[in-house]
Amino acid sequence: MKLISWNVNGIRACVNKGFKEFFEQTQADIFCIQETKCQPEQIDLAFEGYQSYWNSAEKKGYSGTAIFTKKKPIAVTYGIGIEEHDKEGRIITLEFEDFYLVNNYTPNSKRGLERLEYRQIWEDEIRKYLLDLNKNKPVIMCGDLNVAHQEIDLKNPKTNRGNAGFTDEEREKMTQLLEAGFTDSFRYLYPEKEEAYSWWSYMGRAREKNVGWRIDYFIVSNDGQNKIKEAMIYPEVMGSDHCPVRIRTCEMRQ
Repeated sequence: MKLISWNVNGIRACVNKGFKEFFEQTQADIFCIQETKCQPEQIDLAFEGYQSYWNSAEKKGYSGTAIFTKKKPIAVTYGIGIEEHDKEGRIITLEFEDFYLVNNYTPNSKRGLERLEYRQIWEDEIRKYLLDLNKNKPVIMCGDLNVAHQEIDLKNPKTNRGNAGFTDEEREKMTQLLEAGFTDSFRYLYPEKEEAYSWWSYMGRAREKNVGWRIDYFIVSNDGQNKIKEAMIYPEVMGSDHCPVRIRTCEMRQ
């Protein structure tokens, strides 16, 4: 089973920069996108053989997630059932026979860390949500989690420490999630791989120089970590300030 996740930084713009071509080329079983920045009625985007599910923010042109899947899910859930967190279209959960798939666009703490306090609350609630799901069957969560967990996950850790996405608080929340029973699929397969990034600033030719951050993930229940057969990043795929990431798994049922 092939799963792809991509923060498209505005799906309407990304469609004009090769999104459809990449989508059709990869033939993923499940394709998740974040930061759609549109309502589904604002774009005609359908692919033969796929069903789509959209969760848009109340605020137009902001945030939002979508999933395209070949296999029809048993159930679809939008948000996590907490009004405070569900206004920005950041979570979609698909339940399949053997696992849950959670598409997550984590809030950015922003410059000046003005949203860090809210971000901490969000992280705690998401962890609880995933743990509740995990009681029933394995979980795969993917998306832009807006944190570089370890120093290896960004080019310049020393100068970025304390900046949004690399604060001690955000990194600790990721540590708590992993310690609660989840696995970073990429680091599971490639614990020491350097210069593997999924986001680059538009400033200073950062992408050309590969001065990046790895902030896009597939997080898998520990019970399913041995099902991860491949994890990869597509730095050559343009169209957004993020690039797509992928995992390939065998069946999740134990």
